[in-house]
Amino acid sequence: MNAWAPRSPCTSACVTAALPAVPGRTAALRAARLATVLTRALPSAPDDLPSLSRALLQALDVTLDTGGPGEGLSVAGEAGTLVVANHVSWLDVPVLLALEPVTMLAKQEVEGWPVIGGLARRAGTRFIDRDGLWSLPGTVAELAGLLRAGTSVMAFPEGTTRCRVPGTLHRAVFQAALDAGAPIRPVTLTYRQGHSPSTLAAYVGTDPFTLSLRRVLSAADLTVHVRVHPPLHPSPSDTRRALALRAASLLSPDGPAPAHLVPVAG
Repeated sequence: MNAWAPRSPCTSACVTAALPAVPGRTAALRAARLATVLTRALPSAPDDLPSLSRALLQALDVTLDTGGPGEGLSVAGEAGTLVVANHVSWLDVPVLLALEPVTMLAKQEVEGWPVIGGLARRAGTRFIDRDGLWSLPGTVAELAGLLRAGTSVMAFPEGTTRCRVPGTLHRAVFQAALDAGAPIRPVTLTYRQGHSPSTLAAYVGTDPFTLSLRRVLSAADLTVHVRVHPPLHPSPSDTRRALALRAASLLSPDGPAPAHLVPVAG
């Protein structure tokens, strides 16, 4: 779902469920609840997005596991925070917006997607051309400007969804953080069914969005675990390559660094 995302390397073969699907009537009930959330719980301001996102996840019976008390996504200070996460599923968007109404970067196609498109628009998402961050230096400058102005921005620097371990992180967003003197907050997202890892929620680039949605509607005991890591504070001697490598070492589900866990109120 990222602005510069190539086609996802995931294929249907990598989408595996740890538990059998729920009965069809349960999936239908979830779909009805989701429709109700999307038509009745329209937010009037960005601050309403966390409650809407939590309602969306609850309608799908997706459990958001954020552990005990801890920090939020944004780091206190004059500059906004560049929040970077590994990218697994379209569910990543409501999961992160459930924690904080940060501004997101997304490719133009996302604006027209069911479920997520409306949520993204209300979040003030910057919809840009798929290759914008690479072909237009002005896009990086715009991102740096948002950070300087105190706006926290969420990006998926892998550039695409992946079923399992994160891939190489593209560096353009890290240049924006360097230019703005902004902190970087890595976030790790992992999906499980019961006690077992699951790739069922992964968004497969070759499949239509509706097929991915049906898989989530039929998923049994789906939980997303969120680890919010201590922020990275760029120094004048840092390079965007070095920052990307430091962030990548944290984003793996088995990353070596300790993580702060973020509570979700309400």
